[in-house]
Amino acid sequence: MSESLPKKCRRYDESFKRQAVEHWRHSGRTRKQIAQELGVNHWLLREWARQFRAQAPAASAALSKAQLQEENLRLRQELRHLQEQRDILKKTLGILSTP
Repeated sequence: MSESLPKKCRRYDESFKRQAVEHWRHSGRTRKQIAQELGVNHWLLREWARQFRAQAPAASAALSKAQLQEENLRLRQELRHLQEQRDILKKTLGILSTP
């Protein structure tokens, strides 16, 4: 009378997968320990890590030349602003330190 029920195939969203992989990488514990803690197969955790490692170069390559130029311009403006602030502070110290 014991009928075997079909196993339910669990589906995990991408945020859970990413958090699981990050937890594994930063915890200092083994993959098997983390997988057991989360209730997933350790091979599945390894597969997720491979998947996200493969996606990382693709994400960085997705930056267009225009985006890089905009970022470069923004950083140059910020550098110029900070240099002006530094120069003002140097002049102020020079004025205050003279007898």
